[in-house]
Amino acid sequence: MSSRRIEELGFSPTPIGEVSLRRRIDPLSGVDVFEVKLNDEFLMSSLFTVAEVEVARLALARLEGSALSVAVGGLGLGYTAQEVLRDDRVAKLLVIDYLQPVIDWHTAGLVPASIAEGERCRLVHGDFFAMSEGDGFDPQDPGRLLDAVVVDIDHSPAHLLADRSAGFYSPAGTRSLARHLRPGGVYSLWSNDPPEQCYLDVLGEVFIDVAAEVVSFWNPLQDRDSTNTVYLATLPA
Repeated sequence: MSSRRIEELGFSPTPIGEVSLRRRIDPLSGVDVFEVKLNDEFLMSSLFTVAEVEVARLALARLEGSALSVAVGGLGLGYTAQEVLRDDRVAKLLVIDYLQPVIDWHTAGLVPASIAEGERCRLVHGDFFAMSEGDGFDPQDPGRLLDAVVVDIDHSPAHLLADRSAGFYSPAGTRSLARHLRPGGVYSLWSNDPPEQCYLDVLGEVFIDVAAEVVSFWNPLQDRDSTNTVYLATLPA
């Protein structure tokens, strides 16, 4: 559908529901706002990108060296992957998304932070959570180890988009994820909810330097500050 204020740029059925991309004009600023919905639920908006950027920036800030290899779970509007690529130390980036339509939006340049494949970046259509339990995030190089894994998929460790990801946040799932990191590698996770001590405890069973950073940003829809959480953890060297 379209109108002078709202335009639907993409709509597709997926295994977990109907995903749509729309562009609207913000009545306060007059700028274009891009939004993603899954069924009737809003997943992300280009109005709020601070935490999506920080989940990448904070992870990379923990790493030293060059020729870094990174995986991002969840492509979305592209702001997390874009921040990874801004770091010149990153030589290889894998971006895994379960929803082929989302990858297609980027290929067609429909989103403001479109991520294009190239020498440094590859888009992978796959189930991030199944790949974490299996041979890793690079189908072309099973078992490949990474310097960082950055995740922005579920709303939080307790508020999931689909039941298939529940095991990822358990101690066993955390140990499976750690198998795909080099010693000293970093894991980061975006969450829409306040820090959860139970998840910090799970991370502490496998990682060191575990932290939950609260990221604040202005929310014009509610006319107040809002917060997200970025979980950070480092694998022992």
